[in-house]
Amino acid sequence: MSTPTAQSVSELTKAIKQELESQFPFVRVRGEISNCKQHSSGHVYLTLKDAEAQLPAVIWKSVRSRFPITLKDGLEVIAEGRLEVYPPAGRYQLICTAISGTGEGAQQQALEQLIARLAKAGYFDPARKKPLPRIPGTIGMITSPTGAVIRDMSDVFARRFPAASLLLYPVQVQGDRAVESVIRALDYFNDPPIPEHRPEVIILARGGGSAEDLQAFNDESVAEAIHRSAIPVISAIGHETDLSVADMVADLRAGTPSIAAERAVPDREELLRHIDSLAGRQAILMEGKISGAQLQVDSICSSYAFNRPVLMLGQFEERLATLEKDALRATTDKLRQREMLFDAAAGRLAMLDVKRVLKRGFALVSGKDGYVTSASGLSAGERVDLVFQDGNRSAEITDGSGS
Repeated sequence: MSTPTAQSVSELTKAIKQELESQFPFVRVRGEISNCKQHSSGHVYLTLKDAEAQLPAVIWKSVRSRFPITLKDGLEVIAEGRLEVYPPAGRYQLICTAISGTGEGAQQQALEQLIARLAKAGYFDPARKKPLPRIPGTIGMITSPTGAVIRDMSDVFARRFPAASLLLYPVQVQGDRAVESVIRALDYFNDPPIPEHRPEVIILARGGGSAEDLQAFNDESVAEAIHRSAIPVISAIGHETDLSVADMVADLRAGTPSIAAERAVPDREELLRHIDSLAGRQAILMEGKISGAQLQVDSICSSYAFNRPVLMLGQFEERLATLEKDALRATTDKLRQREMLFDAAAGRLAMLDVKRVLKRGFALVSGKDGYVTSASGLSAGERVDLVFQDGNRSAEITDGSGS
């Protein structure tokens, strides 16, 4: 029978580490604190014990500030975290991610169950977070009407963006009626009786306090009111280290009310600089477009295709002038020919003029039946009129023989 191969200490420890940590990724353990020491690095080292066992534990500096209680020897607590094997010391220890007094255990467990239920329902889903308006005209504030919160936010708005209209819905931020008050405010802003009272963004804020003071913002009804709001909600509950269910459901979580006010509106000076920059860029672009268009116009004006109509028009004008001259010449020639024909006809007519014949010694004889052109047409004793070139005379026919 062969002897099993011996493992090194590190190999065995590594195998134990993998097995133990995979089996206990999350634990909740109750115990009494002992040997509690805060290292210069900020980490806290302690031991959790009961009558029969001890469990070394570590709280890293990065998570220590989230714990609401003061840690000291003899304090009974409920710690949450994961088990980890520390190979250099050959021991396992609890890496704490949350710790609370035993009196808070049931409340903490209920809160965790609520968070798990809301997470499953999609309340924390980043895809459902509504974007904030870039330049809101009206901002609704849900907070206490007195105290530093409303004053700090008003100062930020006055400094950063005084053009925004501020609407305050005063509420109780702690106590028995706080939940009802906050829900009523959220519903009012979403469906106000006066249309002008509907803001573009809502800030839900309160100052710091104990876990009991912030309890209203860990209520499921408040989470549901934030979730159904059609208006984006910024949540700023407590200090930056405090994290409430309202913060998790809101469209944006701000560490403090002042930060919430800064995130809600743009910086006026930065906005003006941006506008000036855009105006400058627009002017440059416009000048470029005008210069480009001018070059195109100049190019078109100097092109053959653009100038051809002008050249053709000049040619047409020359041709028209020639045609006018030809037409005038032809008309003049025609008129002269007609005048010559008229003069010739007038000369011939003049030669046939009766008065011209009468001037040569002839006379016209007019009888009772008109002009007499034959002697046989006259009878003896008949009276006739004689027309001479200078007047008329009457005469009587004495010889009726017609010879």
